[in-house]
Amino acid sequence: MRYVPIQSIKEGSILKKSVYGHNGHILLKEGVVLDSYYIQKLNNVGINGVYIEDELSKGIEVKSVISEELRHKAVLSVQKTFIYAQKSSSSDLENKETNETINNITKEIVDEILDSENLMINMIDLKVFDDYTFYHSLNVAIISIVLGCSLSLKKEELYSLGLSAIMHDIGKIFVPKDVLNKPQKLDDKEWILMKKHPTRGFKYLKDKFKLPAESYKGILSHHERWNGTGYPNGFEYKDINLYSRIIAVADVYDALISDRPYRKGLLPSEAIEFILSGNDVLFDPEIVNCFIRKVTPYPSGTIVKLSNNSVAIVVENFEGHGNRPLVRVFIESSNSVEPYLVDLRKKENLSLTIIGVKKDQELA
Repeated sequence: MRYVPIQSIKEGSILKKSVYGHNGHILLKEGVVLDSYYIQKLNNVGINGVYIEDELSKGIEVKSVISEELRHKAVLSVQKTFIYAQKSSSSDLENKETNETINNITKEIVDEILDSENLMINMIDLKVFDDYTFYHSLNVAIISIVLGCSLSLKKEELYSLGLSAIMHDIGKIFVPKDVLNKPQKLDDKEWILMKKHPTRGFKYLKDKFKLPAESYKGILSHHERWNGTGYPNGFEYKDINLYSRIIAVADVYDALISDRPYRKGLLPSEAIEFILSGNDVLFDPEIVNCFIRKVTPYPSGTIVKLSNNSVAIVVENFEGHGNRPLVRVFIESSNSVEPYLVDLRKKENLSLTIIGVKKDQELA
């Protein structure tokens, strides 16, 4: 199995993971043979890519941190919570039900992550453009919880962290959509509006939701930066709430790898380089250290260029060895060869490095 961008899908490819559209409805089920009609349909609804299986990726398993069922249940829960928050008035019963829903889904996510043997972020998420905020909120929660596990947070702390992360952007419901989705750089007035979203979200949740105290703090301060250049209060270093320091890294990473109206998403390897460049400047070094152990720059199924001019596909990743996965070489010096495995962790292969990612168009 491997991830392929929409523009690179070839007719006849077999869909390996079901694709969900707006409101969580299944657009295409796993096993469908993709023809031009299906490819165009996916493109029209803003799906940026899909997982397929072909000869090149046969036998490669792409593991999710949480199940697909829970992922889509969670996205719908986040969506309902945000829609509810946009209502001008609500009853005490509605407040209670919405609060319970987001609490319960967060507990399910934490429980499933704690029960999982796979605690690495090793895949590219499939986002629907119109539902970006909901998928982004969930992804930030998943990454934050994984980082929290690496930091040995207790289960109750992981629940609180997960709630803070999944609700971190709820203040954006108070930002005009034309500002949120503006394809150009924001002007000074628009930027002032945007920078208010952590405070607006914090105040809204304090009024409407019963969350742990640290969860509120995490939401308020998720745009603070290690060197004091963030907002809304310009906090620095350990004065920034721990949850905020974790969410800051998860938030920036997922935003960078996502397609937005004003730019295409970066490759995971490029986004990780950005996080590393902000180590001890924008981000807490302890959090960054956990991040590079838990988030792989070359997810399974990625086609990579090696330093000896070979081309390979990533078969498996290993915690703490993000740049040295197990790969399957299938091209040497521009010539196809019988595929064979190379474990880049082994001593005899230490001189061999990944020097880039190969796009499908480049293989034609």
